[in-house]
Amino acid sequence: MQFRPFIALFVVVSVVVSGGCASQIGLSGNTQSSNVEKRDVVETTLANGLKVIVKPDHRAPVVVSQIWYKVGSSYEHAGITGASHVLEHMMFKGTQKHGSGEFSRIIAEHGGRENAFTGRDYTAYFQQLEVSRLPISFELEADRMRNLTLPKAEFLKEVQVVMEERRMRTEDSPSALTYEQFMATAFQASAYHNPVIGWMNDLENLTVDDLAKWYRLWYAPNNATLVVVGDVDPQAVIAMAKQYFGAIKPSEMRIQKPRVEPPQRGERRIKVAVPAKLPVVIMGYKTPVLHTVDKPWKAYALEMLAHVLDGGDSSRLSRDLIRGKEIAASVGAGYDLIAKNSSLFTLEGVPTNGDGLDKIEKALRQQITTVKSTLVSSDELKRVKAQVTAAKVYERDSIFYQAMQIGQLETVGIDWHEGEKYVEEISKVTPEQIRSVAREFLTDDRLTVARLTPQKKQRGVQNETN
Repeated sequence: MQFRPFIALFVVVSVVVSGGCASQIGLSGNTQSSNVEKRDVVETTLANGLKVIVKPDHRAPVVVSQIWYKVGSSYEHAGITGASHVLEHMMFKGTQKHGSGEFSRIIAEHGGRENAFTGRDYTAYFQQLEVSRLPISFELEADRMRNLTLPKAEFLKEVQVVMEERRMRTEDSPSALTYEQFMATAFQASAYHNPVIGWMNDLENLTVDDLAKWYRLWYAPNNATLVVVGDVDPQAVIAMAKQYFGAIKPSEMRIQKPRVEPPQRGERRIKVAVPAKLPVVIMGYKTPVLHTVDKPWKAYALEMLAHVLDGGDSSRLSRDLIRGKEIAASVGAGYDLIAKNSSLFTLEGVPTNGDGLDKIEKALRQQITTVKSTLVSSDELKRVKAQVTAAKVYERDSIFYQAMQIGQLETVGIDWHEGEKYVEEISKVTPEQIRSVAREFLTDDRLTVARLTPQKKQRGVQNETN
């Protein structure tokens, strides 16, 4: 299974029930004629700066509405880490018009489901509804875009919820704690140094005033993208967006200062010593992403390299380290193609026995040496491309995924059209390009290694000498 870094945190408020009734004429592409082709995507920017992107998909009378804000953990500074995620929780705690919990209750009454997630580069909110209920989603989202009340009592409860979430998901999870320390070691100046959920000390000292300032700064129409996918007429949706969001005043946005990671001057290593059942090794090479790379083909070649190494049971890591030498209980590789800032090409492995970290790290390094020295065969690359293409086609069956791809690309600074070109671009990747990016980016000077070594009592993180 391909390893993917954990980049988003969800508020679990999703509900699916039936009932309720709302009448709205002209939303569905099946019920109103339009000169817009069935699959054409329509986009516009309202006068207040809100970008609206609508993609019709008439296979079922449902719609997904997502609003993406350009703010996440990478926007935070020391002292307020975790603010974006805590604010995500507070977005369900009421406005002057709708009290705490009313947002979820109303969506549930109309047969919808809803949720939210925070990542390094964005915070997003979504609803999936029967198509005639879309105005309900718009009215609620427009209301909470600028009208949160942020009651102190609710804030105090929610920040405790987030701290407990941190304890359960990170501090009591040896592998997650190791990954957090791994990222903090790999990135020293980059905003990816901080975890999405925030550092515990910052959460303990976060105030409702901190959150109010964060909300006023980033939650504005000129810092958001509204994405709608489903059985809709795009022009009707745009008219509705103007009706509900058009009167919201834009904000004067703060220009985010660049936090560029300086060149790494040598391999970095840490050892994480915590009580755990299994040891783990994580390796990460600093690599550009689609948004930061000098030539786009390099990002797609890195993407294909990740799939060559870890693209299912027939991939190299599974074949050689699990079924072949039997030195790994699990193993993976991953590359984060879509991000705002340069990220990592990662490998990780759990050895089959408690003292096999040296062996599994050596085997992972050998895999990198091999792709640098020997071209991937045309048959192997053809098979991997077929797998990746099939997976992408299946993903497009989901209107939620279609919306998410558009929103994520736009929010990190990549034109959404790039998502439509993904299959075409990966089909162009050659064996020579894969070898070229491996040689350029997978070098020891770009490498960070973290090892989880299980302990019985002692807890802590320490530097490991080379």
